[in-house]
Formats: sequence, C-alpha cells, structure tokens
Amino acid sequence: MRLLSLSIAILSAIGPASISPALASSGDSAYPTLAALETRVATIGFRLTTANAGWCAARQPQFGWLWGDLRLYDATDRAAARAAYHTGDDDAVFVAAVAPGSPAAVAGVITGTPVVTIGDAAAPRGETDAPFARITAVERLFAARLPQSPVRISDGGKAIDITPVAGCVSDFRVEAIDRPMGVADGRLVLISKGLAEFATNDEDLAAAIAHELAHNVLRHRARLDAAGVDRGLGKQFGRNARLFKQTEVEADRLSVWLLAGAGYDPQAAVRFWTRFGQRKGKPLFQASTHPRWQDRVALFEAEIRDIDAARTAGRPLDPPLIAAAPPLE
Repeated sequence: MRLLSLSIAILSAIGPASISPALASSGDSAYPTLAALETRVATIGFRLTTANAGWCAARQPQFGWLWGDLRLYDATDRAAARAAYHTGDDDAVFVAAVAPGSPAAVAGVITGTPVVTIGDAAAPRGETDAPFARITAVERLFAARLPQSPVRISDGGKAIDITPVAGCVSDFRVEAIDRPMGVADGRLVLISKGLAEFATNDEDLAAAIAHELAHNVLRHRARLDAAGVDRGLGKQFGRNARLFKQTEVEADRLSVWLLAGAGYDPQAAVRFWTRFGQRKGKPLFQASTHPRWQDRVALFEAEIRDIDAARTAGRPLDPPLIAAAPPLE
C-alpha cells in the first residue's frame, strides 16, 4: 500500500475529501507505472521551474529529482516497490525519479540511488514518524540552500557532486490516488496518479502542473492565509469562495505564460482543461471555488492572444500577474 503524502495543511487547501490510501492497481506492475509517472513529472517540473526562474521572486536549487522512501510501503508491497525503483536500502531516502539532462542526471544520479549523507552530515530523518517526514525534511534541506550552490551527496560509499540550477520554488511529488487532482501548498506541487494518467501527453500534463506551480509562484497559500479565509465548511460560501476562485483564475492566467516560457504549447491548457471539464464521472455540482471549464478556456485563449501578440511584435514575454497581482479582498 502506498501511503498518502497529503498533510493536514494540504488537505485543508482542497477541502474535505474521501481518499483511499491504497495503490489502485495491485500487483508488481503498479510500481513501474508509478515510477514512470514520477519521471514524467520530474522532467516537466524541472523544465517549468528552471525556464521560468526569471519570473519568480523566490527561487531554490533545482536538481531535477523526486524522492522516495521504502518505509511508505507495507511489507506485502515493499519488495515490488524495491524492484521497480532498483533500490534496496530501507533505512535511507532514495531518488525515485531523475529528469533527463538535469543536474542530477549529469552528475550520475540514477533512480534508486540512496542518499545517506548530504554535505558533511547524515541525511535528515524528519522530526516525526509521519510517513513522509523524511522526504519532507530532505526536500526542505535542499530548498534552503543557495540556488546554485554545489553539494555533495553519498550513497554510503560513492560520493556524488552536484551543482543545481536556480528555479522557481517548488518540489514535486506524484501520489498514488486514482482521483484526478492536483494540490499546491506554497512549496510543494502534488499531482495524483489519476491526473497524470488523464493527460494524454507531456504537454497536456505540463498544463496541469503549470496551474499548480502558478499557485506557488503567486504565493496563493500565504495570501489566502493573510486574508483570513475559512478552509473548512465555509470555504464554499461568500467571501471565502470568492477569494479561492480569484486564486484559481490567477493560476489559470499565469499557467499559460509558464507553458510558453518553458517552450510548451500554451494551447495545451485549452486542450487539457476542455477534456478535464467534459470528463466522465465529474462532480455533479460545480464548486463555487472554481470557474466553469468554459470560462477557464476563454481565459486561456485571451492570455494566449497576448502571448502571440508579444511574440509577433518581438517583445519579451511579460506575464501581467508577476509584476502586480491584484490584492485578495
């Protein structure tokens, strides 16, 4: 069983939900599938964060990796997970995915590499026994470093020197949940297995990831907290719903610029969210915190016209929300 990485803080960002902790497809084949999705997300996340670093006021080192921990799996699944990730150290976090061409890949880090030491110290073990405590501690340790400062890691024997590149603040994870969903909490972008599989190609998946990354770039979590929103039952009503909806609109608007800035086709946002809005099994009622999919598509198309106009005129791309995001009020 793959345990959930959704913390209480992240759950509060999406409201109450009924989520099964089990990996939907059982058997050994489930883990190679999950590992492949993690590589896709690592690759897209690295490209989006580094290509758009100039638009991000807050930056962190980007290595082009995602993290794993065999302690997330119970005894019946651990052997299958160990085989899929080519790792064997239950007592160390390991690299679960590496983006091709990233600093981690260039340095020789491969999927399954255990990380026993970082710099001159042992890899952090986390302050609690929560399932993702070790991964979170490692992510935060690397994120706190200067964006382009070299670091040495060790698998307990071989040392590997890596020089990261600067990128927008965000780490990435893929969660084994069949429900298609994405979450951003200010430092982390989480994409569910269901959402990654719903995307028919990497450009469409990039559209989904860019939306979540835009939330972090625009500091929506902190801005909503400062506005005193209710993340409980009151989220769907009145001022709370209006402010959450404003952040969704802002994330949609910025997402197409992030796609364009990273060399993806901005029309991918139109394609992906049209399909997502028309999917079978969608909620019976439209959440008041999110615009209708038709309105989202119209918004994407308006932003794409601005992008096309800038390119035609030979002007650099200049996302309007980066310079002056409207206040939440």
